Formats: sequence, C-alpha cells, structure tokens
Amino acid sequence: MQKPIIGRVDKVDFPSLGLFNIDVKIDTGAYTSAIHCSEIIEENNTLKCTFYSKGHPNFGGDEVTFTDYSRTDVKSSNGYKENRFKIKSDIVIFGKTHTINLTLSTRDDMKFPVLIGRQFLSHKFLVDVNKQNISYNKRLDEHCHTL
Repeated sequence: MQKPIIGRVDKVDFPSLGLFNIDVKIDTGAYTSAIHCSEIIEENNTLKCTFYSKGHPNFGGDEVTFTDYSRTDVKSSNGYKENRFKIKSDIVIFGKTHTINLTLSTRDDMKFPVLIGRQFLSHKFLVDVNKQNISYNKRLDEHCHTL
C-alpha cells in the first residue's frame, strides 16, 4: 500500500484534547512529537494540562486530565536534554484516526504549537517539503463535494 504524502505543515485534529484545525509542523529532524501546553499540574497520580495559547486561537484553554502518562528525556537540536511529560492522544489526519505520543512543552513563542516527529511519521507517510496542508485541503475538498 502506498503511503500518503504529507507536506511540511498541515492542520489536524486532536479530538480527545478538544483541539481542532491545529497548525502542525512536520519535523523529520525530531524523533518525538511535541504539543504546546501552557500549564501542567501533577498531583495524586494525575496530570492536568491546560491547552491555551494567545498566539494560537484554536488553543482555547481547555483543561484535560490524564491518568496514563509518563516522563521522557528529549534532546533538542542544540544538544540540550529536557525531561518532559509524555501522553498518548488521538490525531486525525487524512480522515483517519491514529494514536500519537506527544511530549508536553511550552511552545508559546513558536510559530507552530505542534511538532510531528519521525516516531509518528515512520511507516505512515512520505514527506514532501515543497507541499503544505495536503490533509487539510483534502478534507475541505471532500466537505465541499458533500454539500
């Protein structure tokens, strides 16, 4: 089966996080995927995350609670190692729902609130850096044809 081609950026949904039409950057240099989280509170074996960003209007400030989470070390491109919380979520891309591991990070000052790394992309997609919003545009086209 041929893998779908994904561009360097797209818009996807994370339904279980209440996040829709979220701008993502496809980052083949990153192993893990990361999502912006403005507030993280760990107490009583639960993790409370607030997904809010003034720079990203679709991050409306919903708080989501996780009981299944872990921690992992993430090394940045400059070699700095950071220990982050990691969650599992669902992502809808090209009309299909997949499970994705996401590390929680403060990305308020970044253009894209979500980075999609190789761990998720591997064996699912081919990346064409000359293209953008392929999944999102396909969804818009399909929506227009059903009206």
